[in-house]
Amino acid sequence: MTLRIYNTLTRRVEDFSPIEPGHVRMYVCGMTIYDLCHVGHARMMMAFDVVYRWLIARGYRVTYVRNITDIEDKIIKRAVERDISIRQLTDEMIAAMRADIGAIGVASPTHEPRATDHVQGMVDMIGTLEQKGLAYRASTGDVNYSVRKFPGYGKLSGKSLDDLRAGERVAVDDGKQDPLDFVLWKSAKAEEPADAKYDSPFGPGRPGWHIECSAMSCALLGERFDIHGGGMDLQFPHHENEIAQSEGALGHPFVNVWMHNGFLNVDNVKMSKSLGNFFTIRDVLKHYDGETLRFFMLRTHYRSPFNYSDAHLDDARSALRRLYTALASVADVPEVAMDLANPSVQAFHAAMDDDFNTPGALAVLFELAAELNRNKSTEVAGQLKALAATLGILQQSPATFLQAGSLLDDATIQLRIEERQTAKQAKDFARADQIRQELLAAGILLKDSPQGTTWVKA
Repeated sequence: MTLRIYNTLTRRVEDFSPIEPGHVRMYVCGMTIYDLCHVGHARMMMAFDVVYRWLIARGYRVTYVRNITDIEDKIIKRAVERDISIRQLTDEMIAAMRADIGAIGVASPTHEPRATDHVQGMVDMIGTLEQKGLAYRASTGDVNYSVRKFPGYGKLSGKSLDDLRAGERVAVDDGKQDPLDFVLWKSAKAEEPADAKYDSPFGPGRPGWHIECSAMSCALLGERFDIHGGGMDLQFPHHENEIAQSEGALGHPFVNVWMHNGFLNVDNVKMSKSLGNFFTIRDVLKHYDGETLRFFMLRTHYRSPFNYSDAHLDDARSALRRLYTALASVADVPEVAMDLANPSVQAFHAAMDDDFNTPGALAVLFELAAELNRNKSTEVAGQLKALAATLGILQQSPATFLQAGSLLDDATIQLRIEERQTAKQAKDFARADQIRQELLAAGILLKDSPQGTTWVKA
């Protein structure tokens, strides 16, 4: 089986082969840390978490870098508003981000560099661009990139320079030779706090947003690597500018495959803080468990946009319960290796190798669950759990998931179950049925079997 990935740069699905056999190097643009992450951010991190997991499942060694932008205008503004240092703010928000995305099963990357730890590398790259005539110092003190001097500008987004100029896509700033030019180094302003200023040959200031990713990716993955990912909104201008900077400085292509995930929308409009139509991960987790939120996102292909709603989350929770209910029918689910001779495993692999087609992969899991409900096979249960592990789901005990959120504690429920059993033994079936109904009213559904009575949250 061959893994095939849609490459935004070439606009087609291509066979994937890493530069170094057996080793995949991947960079994903992470968060700008000034506030809590919303579920649109979770969508991006989830999409590439699935990519990361599947590459590992296929036997690759993966070096995965997901950066943190911890110096930027919004960060400075928020730190000043709260009267705390930039480091205090970013440390707080990084801890919150890790807790929130950890709750939905997003694995830690190999490296999670902070931009402020790589400023020297950014200064060095800007210096190289200046030496090559691709960067210039503006009268404002900024250092800008001269877009028209890079012949390949627009190849990722498909935007031509003339179209961009005609549409005045980028506002004219003082000191720019062309409105399309973008900042590499921002000159410090007198009113900015001291911890927002870094020394450089260009004067005190801080790096522009785009140069951060170019410098960090090269530092941790080398001058050419396999996959670069991020949200669809980063394709232009951020990733386009990364290409201009990196290839301008290095003199050769630096990424083989560009991947972009679709937006998570609210009423068909992209969820974003600027529009105010967002829900933080933390707020959603007050009403839905992390695995349900993860499952909700897995049901849509990573490149497709989809809508956020409570109705969709409710449906996802019900679907996930069906899978766990099937697993609950087997007392002990064995750990098994994925057997590529098994038709279900082949179908799952085929879906995931087709540009990480998670909806197709989930369809295989539901087919296995249906088979498990029919035959109660431990082998089928093991295959179901093993395949689901590559998506980061179905790894809890079924009882833990199915009983989560109960208003009654297990000890109280067990006492009621015993009371009901005593009533049944005394042939007081009216009392037994009354206990069942009382528990159901409390959100507890009893399930009788030859092995005894168990319960799940209704």
